[in-house]
Amino acid sequence: MKLTKRHFLKLAGLAGAASSLGQVTASTDTSSDPLPNMAADAAPISREEHQARLEKAQKLMQEKGIAALVIEAGSALVYFTGITWWRSERFTGVVIPADGTPVVITPYFEEPSIQESVKVDIEVRTWNEHENPFDLVKGVLEDNGVQDGKIAIEETVRHFISNGIGEALPGFELVSGMPITRGVRMFKSPAELALMQTANNITLAAYKHIYPRIEAGMTQFDISSLMSQTTTELGGNVEFSMVLLNEASAYPHGSGSKQEVREGSIILMDCGCGVHDYESDISRTWVFGEPSSRQREIWNTVKQGQELALETAQLGTPAGKVDATVRAFYESKGFGPGYKTPGLSHRLGHGIGMDGHEPVNFVTGEETELAPGMCFSNEPGIYIFGEFGVRLEDCLYMTEEGPKLFTQFSPSIDKPFG
Repeated sequence: MKLTKRHFLKLAGLAGAASSLGQVTASTDTSSDPLPNMAADAAPISREEHQARLEKAQKLMQEKGIAALVIEAGSALVYFTGITWWRSERFTGVVIPADGTPVVITPYFEEPSIQESVKVDIEVRTWNEHENPFDLVKGVLEDNGVQDGKIAIEETVRHFISNGIGEALPGFELVSGMPITRGVRMFKSPAELALMQTANNITLAAYKHIYPRIEAGMTQFDISSLMSQTTTELGGNVEFSMVLLNEASAYPHGSGSKQEVREGSIILMDCGCGVHDYESDISRTWVFGEPSSRQREIWNTVKQGQELALETAQLGTPAGKVDATVRAFYESKGFGPGYKTPGLSHRLGHGIGMDGHEPVNFVTGEETELAPGMCFSNEPGIYIFGEFGVRLEDCLYMTEEGPKLFTQFSPSIDKPFG
């Protein structure tokens, strides 16, 4: 299972805090005029764009000799069809033939609900509880005159589905769908970038709103709830509101132990929201009160790394070079080596879009070259186990002229939001 930040929040006992609103236990002055809904004018992805995505996927399939692509419920299903669905023991998904009309396969009693959100020209075929849904996959291919060849399976499809397809279609070769899905999803359109920009604007505005409202004695749960509440009021769908205080900041995804704000506390927050399925991801670190010389030194070093990453992320550069360049700089300052601590213990960044983590990553060894439309987090950190950590994170997207930030870097440890 791919562990997301939401999973880590749950493991650290923060998931409830991220979603329970208005439960701040410390005294905070939150009285103010109502916050604006910053997503009110955000336009969802159009039917035409969904249709164009399908056509691009089919073109890639034809080029690669793939007969069909199978996708189950999840972000990929939303991406290609507009259908928002959940994963259960019952298969709901889409078969996209290399040529022809995509076919959604779902239980009979779910068809009316499926039809509510679909945004493309599709056919729906249904199965009843006593029937094998994978026989319908076979039928789709037969109706398109396909008797053998390669069936691409989207990378997150669960085993019982791919196994069922394999048993129903023994004459076909099951292959990875990554060359198809990545070939479309990695490159964001102007409409996608606009939604991501709105999500980032909301998250940064929420940070700025809660920053002066943090007081001594507040716990990580208090701050997380305040951030989630503010994000919701601003029009974002809360994805995560992670708060790490004091020593917990040394562990990139935190600790379940209770933490409280006190004079000199490091406050590390990692938060994101969604707007029409597209996500933000921003981290900020600062000190409650006056930073120590050591805190200031580490913060400034991390910021230099973030600036170096942006400078390195140019068109045609292998994604792994961005990570390696920053890691080498930190090593020159006495951190590491490699992924060891004290130092940068995780990759420098990840792809982002409809999922908080998407291919490809800023990680050592990744050879994929940066190209227009790709989006990444830029999130270097330095972590000192048993002491504290600093992480700064802003997302960027690649343009024809090079990288562009969704949000400006944090100016300083003293004025983290300017």
